[in-house]
Amino acid sequence: MVREPLQIDVRGPQFSAAITFVVLCVAFLFRSPVVLALQVVVFAVATLAGLRWSPYGNIFRFLKRRLDWGPPPATEPEGGPRFAQLMGLLFSGAGLAAITLGATGVGWALVLVVVALSGLLAATGLCVGCEAYALGRRLFGAA
Repeated sequence: MVREPLQIDVRGPQFSAAITFVVLCVAFLFRSPVVLALQVVVFAVATLAGLRWSPYGNIFRFLKRRLDWGPPPATEPEGGPRFAQLMGLLFSGAGLAAITLGATGVGWALVLVVVALSGLLAATGLCVGCEAYALGRRLFGAA
């Protein structure tokens, strides 16, 4: 039996990226590995359990219902945004590891990559991780 991929509201990833941007900016500005670790956990949950369990996705769905934001203007399969969460997990997780091991410059540089890309998604709707996922599917074929 072939299962249809989960479809998500296209506004959800942009909303989540805005929260991610703020959280990682706070972590960077205060040089807080604890705040960074919390964001790494958020990425891990979204990556491993799926976007249905994403903490920021749940906040988005709650506000959408509470504030009556209406139906999504469009939906998309969760594959691209979930891959973007994986990339955020890898970069911010590597940054956290580097910071923990004393390579703070390298660590915060990795975190700033995620800050830039989450800011880009939040401000414009362009998800670089989603585009990389789509390119990979085109180059290597759909699984």
